[in-house]
Amino acid sequence: MLSGVDEQLARDPHAVEPAFKRAQLLWSLGRTNEAKLAYAYVLTLSPAHFGAINNLGTLLCSIGRKKDARTCYAEAVLQHPNNPTGHVNLANLLLQNEEFDSAREHYEKALLLDFDHAEAHQGLASLFEKLGNEDAAEHHRRIGFKYRSKIIVPYRGKGQPVHVLLLVSATRGNARLQKFLSDRIYSVTVMFVEYCDLTPPLPPHQLIINAIGNADLCKQALETAEKVISLSSAPVLNSPASVLRTGRVSMARRLMHIPGLITPFMEIMSRNILDKPDCFDVLASKGYTVPFLLRAPGFNNGRYFFKIENAHDMAEALKLLPGQDITVIQFLDACNADGKIRKFRVMFIDKKLYPLHLAISHQWKIHYITAEMADNPENRAEEEAFLNNMPKVLGQGAMKTLKTICDVLNLDYGGIDFSLTDKGEILLFETNATMTVSPPSQDARWTYRRAPIDRVMKAIDRMIIQKAMSHMGRDAFLILILPVILKCATYLCSISRLFCV
Repeated sequence: MLSGVDEQLARDPHAVEPAFKRAQLLWSLGRTNEAKLAYAYVLTLSPAHFGAINNLGTLLCSIGRKKDARTCYAEAVLQHPNNPTGHVNLANLLLQNEEFDSAREHYEKALLLDFDHAEAHQGLASLFEKLGNEDAAEHHRRIGFKYRSKIIVPYRGKGQPVHVLLLVSATRGNARLQKFLSDRIYSVTVMFVEYCDLTPPLPPHQLIINAIGNADLCKQALETAEKVISLSSAPVLNSPASVLRTGRVSMARRLMHIPGLITPFMEIMSRNILDKPDCFDVLASKGYTVPFLLRAPGFNNGRYFFKIENAHDMAEALKLLPGQDITVIQFLDACNADGKIRKFRVMFIDKKLYPLHLAISHQWKIHYITAEMADNPENRAEEEAFLNNMPKVLGQGAMKTLKTICDVLNLDYGGIDFSLTDKGEILLFETNATMTVSPPSQDARWTYRRAPIDRVMKAIDRMIIQKAMSHMGRDAFLILILPVILKCATYLCSISRLFCV
């Protein structure tokens, strides 16, 4: 098909639609850089071409250039204010940046143009989830997923693909595993389990990957995922039954007797109890002393998570915390003798341990993106030492404790966030199936992180391949993917480079 389009353009280099078709074909073939230039060429011929502006934005977003993608989507909205797709794409990026008011404005503009626009409803559902408005989120989920409970991701390889059924929740509680499923090897059917018809047969598949990772938020979805799996004999990555046992409170209780591990005691309590004048007396009777922590179940990344020192803190937190159920957590001071707090993240991939990052800060609520790393060479050097020699930094006792936690967790894909006491004990923050693995930016300061993170990503790729092979048989699997690998070697190399863009 590409040769036919090239012939058309040879006859008329200024033909807009053949030029646009050529850009689409190049992208479908995985020739990303050529597709990027081809879309840019279309825009020299027709600066307001919606498809070229929109697709270029999506392409740039797929390779991590979200700032440039946002510029494209904003231009698409400016040039085509009556096209709902442009509004939704721009809103999705605004939502990722937590620009909630602007994102909501564009989602709602899309619905004014097309009330049944599924992606706009789905986006508003995600937005209201983040804001803690579950009623509004569920309203938009019901509409957004009514006719889009399954999505087939286009397969762009050659020969027969490996068919994967990816189970996800319509809520925010999913592990980001789809990015490891190359469309040159895998044909992926994404199933939003809460809204799917489970009448057999299931879509074609040789492997089931359960990406539903938040046991506190996604109990119903995980139980439905178990029913899906019961209809199949294919191997499963991250059993929903195992994930169901990883709720924050239940994991603290399951792990509390492991030698070398310190876990905070915690429980879920009703807002009605915490909103009474005698709440501190009630909490004291349960063993809680100030300070303690409050957080909304099911939320991560520090959202709706507060340290309580007094009655004023309690009142302010209760104003902001969504829902009736609130998790009360014992505060364990993770501050080391030098005044710093260190949060290590170790991934559990196929029952093996891989260091992912070390965030260092003076703040009790610590996340890598806000930690004191980018502008602190000393902290980066400490992280580099951890990434290059985890056993030496943590000690054999801590390594043994981590392996025990990994075994108890019993997940193919999971991870743990923790601190290390001055005595070498593991101080648990959380451990579950939702930990994210993302490559660092091109900034030279993060050069030392690329190889260790690449090892984790390759381990995930290897695990998925081995899972598929266990059902198909080694020979059958190789027959399917070897032609793809041989014919797409250049493409695969370009993908590995993209992780460093």
